[in-house]
This record gives sequence, C-alpha cells and structure tokens, in this order.
Amino acid sequence: MANFAIDAAPSMTYDAIVIGSGISGGWAAKELTGKGLKTLVLERGRDVKHVTDYPTANLNPWEFEHRGQVPLAIKEQYGNIRSFMREETLHWAIKPDEQPFVEEQPFTWTRGYHVGGKSLLWARQTQRLSDFDFDGPARDGFAVDWPIRYADIAHWYSYVEKFAGISGNKDGLPHLPDGEFLPPIELNCVESHLQGVIAQNYKDRQLIQGRCAHITKPQPVHTAQGRAQCQHRNLCVRGCPFGGYFSSNASTLPWAERTENMTLRPHSVVHSIIYDDKKGRATGVRVVDANTMQMMEFFARIIFVNGSALNSNQILLNSISSRFPNGLGNDSGLLGKYIAWHNYRGKISAQYDGFADKTTDGKNPSNGYIPRFRNVYKQETSGPASRFMRGYATGVGGGRGFAQNREGMGLALKEQLLHPKLGPWNISGWMMGETIPIEANHVRLDPTLTDKYGIPQLITSAKWTENDDKMVDDYIEQMTEMFTLAGFKNINAVDTHANPGSDIHEMGGVRMGKDPKTSLLNKWNQLHHCKNVFVTDGACMTSTATQNPSLTYMALTARAADYAVKELKKKNL
Repeated sequence: MANFAIDAAPSMTYDAIVIGSGISGGWAAKELTGKGLKTLVLERGRDVKHVTDYPTANLNPWEFEHRGQVPLAIKEQYGNIRSFMREETLHWAIKPDEQPFVEEQPFTWTRGYHVGGKSLLWARQTQRLSDFDFDGPARDGFAVDWPIRYADIAHWYSYVEKFAGISGNKDGLPHLPDGEFLPPIELNCVESHLQGVIAQNYKDRQLIQGRCAHITKPQPVHTAQGRAQCQHRNLCVRGCPFGGYFSSNASTLPWAERTENMTLRPHSVVHSIIYDDKKGRATGVRVVDANTMQMMEFFARIIFVNGSALNSNQILLNSISSRFPNGLGNDSGLLGKYIAWHNYRGKISAQYDGFADKTTDGKNPSNGYIPRFRNVYKQETSGPASRFMRGYATGVGGGRGFAQNREGMGLALKEQLLHPKLGPWNISGWMMGETIPIEANHVRLDPTLTDKYGIPQLITSAKWTENDDKMVDDYIEQMTEMFTLAGFKNINAVDTHANPGSDIHEMGGVRMGKDPKTSLLNKWNQLHHCKNVFVTDGACMTSTATQNPSLTYMALTARAADYAVKELKKKNL
C-alpha cells in the first residue's frame, strides 16, 4: 500500500503510526506491517534490543557490586520511586524528572519507558475474559455496556495465543474460557494439596494451574521467531535472552522488522495528535525528540494509540483543535474519566508442616490461580457476596527454602550459617479484585504545570471506594477459611492498604461503548468522532474484570488492526 502524502515530506509520512512499543503497540506494529502498511512506531524511551540489551540477564548474585542492593546515593536520584530499585533491574527505572505528575490522591504509577515497555516487566499471566465479564456492566448497572461479547473476540484470543505461546490447562470453566494452550506448568505438592482441599469442600471455586505467556513446548511459529523453551530461571524481569516468555522485543517487533515495513523511533515523546478540521480526521502526530528537544511532526492515514492507559489519556487530552477543544474525540466530556485498576490490597501467607520429604526441583515462573467465584452468574442478594458488587481472583504460590539458624555466636554460629537446613513449606496468596469504574476517578491535565518536554502534567485523582473495602474483607475471610481447612499454620491475612494503581493494571478513560454520548470508542476501538484513530491499550477497557488484562489488549489490537486495514482498502479511512 502506498504512503498517503499529507502535504508533508515523504520521509515524514507513513501509512500508519503506532504510539508505544509495549504489549499492544508491538501487536499493532506486527499486524499493520504484516498487512503491507509502512508503519512508524514511536517509543518515548531508549532502544532495547532483544538479548544484547539485557545487561544483567546472565549475572550471578556475586557478580553484582553491591549484591543486588542499590546504594543510597543512587536511590536518592529516584526520589520516592521504588520500582526496580535493585541492581538487577535498575536499568528499567525512570527518574522523577522524566515525567512528573500531580497526585490529587496517592497513586502508584509504574511506567516502562524503553522499547518493549512493560512487556519486559509484566507478570506474564494470561486469562481470557468471559461473557460474564462483558455482560457485567449492563447486568449489574455500573459503567456502560460493552459493545462486544466473547464471541466477537474469541477468534482473536486464539490468534494471539498461538503466536505468543501460552501455557495452561483445559479446565472447562464457563467463567474462564480455555485457550490455545501449550503444556501447563505443574503445581507443586503444597499447591496441589490446597487444590484438593478446595475441590473437596467447595462447589463454587477451583484452584487451577496458572495460564502464562511462557513457552513450555516450542511450536514452529515460536522457532520462527527465534524463541526457545522457558528455562525456568525466574529471572524474567531482567529480560529473557531465550525469549522463553512473550515480549514485544522477543516476538512482535522483530517479526514486524522482518517485513521491512517498520520504522522504529525511540526517544520520541508524543506531544499530541494532529487533527485537520477541514479534512475531518487526524493527520499525524507531534513528537518531541528526547535528545534534541526539537518538535517534529509525522503524518499517516491511521493512528494507533498504545502508550499505556494513562499516557494514552494524556496524549488525547492534549490533542486539542478547533473541532476538539477538550481533547481528541471528547464530545462526550468523558475523556479521562472512569479510570479503574485492579485491587491487590488483600494478601495472605502461611506455613505447612506436611511434605517434609519433598522439595522443589527447578523454579516456577508462574503460579496457581483461583478464578473469581463471587457474583459470577448473578449479583448475590444474600450471604457475604451480597455486600459488594463483582468479585476477585487469587494468585497462589507455594515453595520451600532453606532456613538459617542465627542464634549463638562464634564457630557455632558460623557453622549454622554455612549449613542451612530446609524450612517448612510456605504458601501465599494475592488478591486481584475488580474495581468498579466511577466518574470521580479520573485523570486530567494540569492547567499550568508542564514537564521538561513542555507537555502538561497529568493529574491523577483516584481513590478506593466502600465496594473495594468490602471486597478486601471478604477476600481475607474466604482465604483464611480455605487456608485453615488445608491445615496451614501461622496464617497471616492482611489488607495492605496499597495505593490505587499498585497492581500496574491501569484501565479506562477512553472506554469502549455503544453510544458516543457515554463512551469514546466503538466496538472496533475507533474514536466515535475521529474514525482513523484507534485506542487498543488499557485505556479502552469499559470495565476491568478480575483477569490479568494483557491478553485482552493483544486480542483487541489484532482485531482492530485487521478492521482498520480492511477499511483503508475500502477507502473508508
């Protein structure tokens, strides 16, 4: 397909522009270039090449100068930011001056500013949403109705799963649809013990093997990507030189590069999207070069916004024109509103005296998983679940390590430290609750404060609700009950009261819907009022469900890209 010239130098004009190179941006790049479109991919951070730019991937603990700790003088450079404050992962951290923002209420915003984005930092858990999730808002009377149902996206879930490589088990659960799975990563003995106890005592809940984006049995499509089987090193957050887990860097971006249709431009901070009032469509993207601070403009026929949820909101809010004085596509006035996330406040841990003759061999990059069991088929009207709307899922992981006896002194203490003994089995669980999107939880642009690129700072205004509090209480009650039935000891279940956003699953603000008066995007992830702009990252989510959302972003992106190219060919865009 020929480049679409828009009164610009040919070198600045492309068929498509993708903002962001993370999980959804990588998929947009792969799909658009694979369909013949000359595509510019804009990444605000530095370049990261697969394998060569994972500096700590193969280092042993004793090879770090400070044994993993970050010196105080360096920590001070990052202010209150504590994400990736280890020598192994410090190369992913960003300093406060890169993108200051205003916390109207406390909010934790974890960002990945480098090629690959948070696809190099994610927990790699991949579950499909079901119709119980897509039906939820309409059924339970919150947010707005999703414009799609499971049947609309099922094919695209399969499409991305086969390429990405997802391990899991066929569980036959209507509220957690099965996918295209590679062999699962097995549960260990203490996790299997809890699984059996739950099966014996409950009809409404199950503990299953986690579904994760790790290659357990490479298929030809994975070999073609240059990826190998997961080595179970559990060093994933450093970057995987084997490509054992899915990331943009190991998978979609190299695939797009092979087409020779992709231009990847790091150090490109997107300022705004250009809208042409006369042509009635977006024509390009304004970019600040992070090295030169020069403002540049690039042009294309279609634009995919995949900057990560809050960044995508910020870009659209800053994209003002005569037609859209309040942000691109924002006729409804809802842009930036109904921000949501996942509730990870509930935590539980315990010990188990059994299985003294067993330990683990190798490491598990995944975990067990208890799918949501509260208010699934309907909103309960009696019992504990009636206290709150929707529900939560639970990650579960167990293991056994060595314990050191640090009592005494002298030679006796030295011997004890040098010869640790196996301790008891430990097990823990963590909550993934669905937050209900409300209008008060929002982001907006500060009218006076800007960052060093001249972009208005984002104000985050989001806080927990009574529904969230009651959900945490139920999580603590139910998990304590299940752990007690399993015979676990020293059970400690707590509400961490972590900030909103601490789960790294920000969603909403540019939500999908059927009515332009109550949503920003249609069923194809197009802005209702600017049809050649698509938003397919977390910003598009109408509601959060309880599943890890990245797989849904991938599927929505592949689906939207397919539609966009077809519309281009029909000359509708």
